[in-house]
Amino acid sequence: MNAIRGARERARAEITAAIKEEARRQLAEEGAARLSLRAVARELGMVSSALYRYFPSRDDLLTALIIDAYDAIGSTAERALAAADRDAPVARWRAVCRAVRQWALAHPHEYALIYGSPVPGYSAPRSTVAPASRVGLALIVVVRDARAAGALSEPAGGASAPAVPGPVAEDADRLMELLGLDLPAPVAAGFIAAWAQLFGLIGFEVFGQFNQLIDAREEFFDHAVTRLAAAVGLTGSGEVS
Repeated sequence: MNAIRGARERARAEITAAIKEEARRQLAEEGAARLSLRAVARELGMVSSALYRYFPSRDDLLTALIIDAYDAIGSTAERALAAADRDAPVARWRAVCRAVRQWALAHPHEYALIYGSPVPGYSAPRSTVAPASRVGLALIVVVRDARAAGALSEPAGGASAPAVPGPVAEDADRLMELLGLDLPAPVAAGFIAAWAQLFGLIGFEVFGQFNQLIDAREEFFDHAVTRLAAAVGLTGSGEVS
């Protein structure tokens, strides 16, 4: 019985993987808004009713693809963080940012699925929240470790920088409490802004907004994310290697 059950589980895993792979192919050709279970089933030589046993709806399939993409870019960030474990804080920050950019450029359609335009009629369930947080958590580990090592200073601008508005400080404090961290509101707010700006930089490149504007893409990216590190308060070597 165990052998039969194992064979069934392997077969189900293989079919699930094939469905996802075909769906990704269609995402690349048609976009997420036009993803169709019937079209996926047709390309795989399956009847629609058989595919529904794996993914009851288009939204279930989209959710699976979204979680896979978040997990892939998240694990890429985490590996970069681990590989740069002994580096200075700014270098660690930059290593994670570089890895995220490289993944996005290698997987533009999956990047567009999670960071592009919302899919009409689709609402992401809570099961996507944890995978979506992995890149941010990798970056905040850099900030946490820098503070523990005394390498976290006042964010760029120092005393001359505008004060963090009360409602923003409340949001930042709530996020830090959720993450179990104790970071000053200016650092937390700077981190949230830097996180968003990182994906803005990557999105501009992935979606062609830098075409005919920026030729030295890698150098510009490294310069920009190093400035983001300063905006958070990271100190240490700021040299771009």
